[in-house]
Amino acid sequence: MFFYRIPAPNEAMVVSGSKRGSDGGQFRIVTGRGSFVLPWKNKARWLSLDLREALISESCVTKLRIPLTVEAVAVFKVGDDNSSIANAARRFLDQQQGMERLTSQVLAGHLRSIVGGLTVEEIIGDRNRVAQEVKAASTDEMEKLGLVIDAFQIQEIKDATGYIENLAAPHAAAVARDARIAAAQADQAATEKEQEANALKAGFVREAEIKQAGYRAEIEQAQAAASQAGPLAQAKASQQVTEEQTRLAALQAQKREKDLIAEVEKPADADAYRTIRLAEADRDAIKARAEALAGGNQSLIAANRIVEQLPALVEAAAKGLSGANIVLVNGTEGVTDLLTNLVTQGYSIYEAIKGGVPQTLAKHVEAPRGNGPAPLPATGEGTGTAPGVGGLAP
Repeated sequence: MFFYRIPAPNEAMVVSGSKRGSDGGQFRIVTGRGSFVLPWKNKARWLSLDLREALISESCVTKLRIPLTVEAVAVFKVGDDNSSIANAARRFLDQQQGMERLTSQVLAGHLRSIVGGLTVEEIIGDRNRVAQEVKAASTDEMEKLGLVIDAFQIQEIKDATGYIENLAAPHAAAVARDARIAAAQADQAATEKEQEANALKAGFVREAEIKQAGYRAEIEQAQAAASQAGPLAQAKASQQVTEEQTRLAALQAQKREKDLIAEVEKPADADAYRTIRLAEADRDAIKARAEALAGGNQSLIAANRIVEQLPALVEAAAKGLSGANIVLVNGTEGVTDLLTNLVTQGYSIYEAIKGGVPQTLAKHVEAPRGNGPAPLPATGEGTGTAPGVGGLAP
C-alpha cells in the first residue's frame, strides 16, 4: 500500500512516533516484515545490518618493554536482536559511517593492554591467543554499542628495534645450517647416485664393448676360416693325392720286388743250382776218369788236356785282337808277318801248357786221396766251370 514500508533483509527499519515500541522504547524496530508508516504520525529511518571492517595499526609495548607495531583487522556488524539494533540506532543512526573508527579505537585499547602483558615470543608464537583475548575483552563494550565482532585477526607484527630479527637469527642460522647440511647431503646423495649410475653405465658400456669385440673376433675368425677354406681344401686334396701316390708307389715297389724275385732271384737260384749240379757231375766224372786212368797212358791224358785247352787259347787270342786298331803296312808282306807272329805266340803258349800238363795231371791223380777230386782251373771268364775230359777214350 502507499504508506506500507518493508525493510530489506540487511536493514532494520526504525519507526519512531506516538506509539511506544514493543520493548518499551521510544521507537519500533521492524526487520523481516513490513509496517505502516503514517507521514503525519510516524517517521521511519533505516539502519544497515551489513558487515563492516575496521583496520587497526597500534604501537604497543610488550612485557619486556619491547616496542612493537601490531596491525590487525576486525570484522563486525550491528547485532541481529532488537536490543543491539536499538543500542546501535541510538548511537549510530545518523552517524553510521563512524562505526569503523569507534570500533578500531575500542579494539586498539584492548590490544595494547593484552600485548603489554605478553612477551614477544608469546605474541609471535600464539597470535590466535592474542586475538581471542582482545575479542573477549571488548565484548561488553561492543554490546553496549550494539555491535558484534565476528572476527579479529592479527595480520602483522613489526619490530623497529630488530628484536624479532635477532630473535629469529639463531633459528634462522640453524635453519640455514640445516638447509646447507641438507643441501650438501642431497648433493652427496645425488653425486653418489650419479657415480653409481656412471659406474653402471660404464659397466654396461664395457659389457657391450666386450660383446662387440667377441662378435668381431667371431666374424674375423669366420672370415679367416672362409678365406683358408680353399687353400685347406686344396692342401687336403694334395695330401690325399700324395698319400694315394705313396700308396701306389709302395704297391709298385712291392710289385717290382716280386718281379725282381721272379726275374733275378729265382733264375739265379736255378742257375746256381744248375751250376752246383753240373760241378758235382764234373767232379764225379773226373774222379771216375782219374781212377780209370790211374797207372795208364799219361801221354794220352796230356794230349787230351791240351786239346781241351785249345778252344780257350783261341778265345783268349781272339779277345786280345777284338777291338784293336791294327795298321798293316807293306801290303801282303804285312799280313804274312802278322800271321807268323800269331803262330809263333800260339806255339809258345802250347809249349808252356805242355810243360805244365804232367803237374796238373799229377794233382788230379792224387786228388782221390783227400776229400774228393779238386776241380780243374777255370779257363773262361765268369762263374763257369772248367770243361771235363769227357769224350776221350781211356
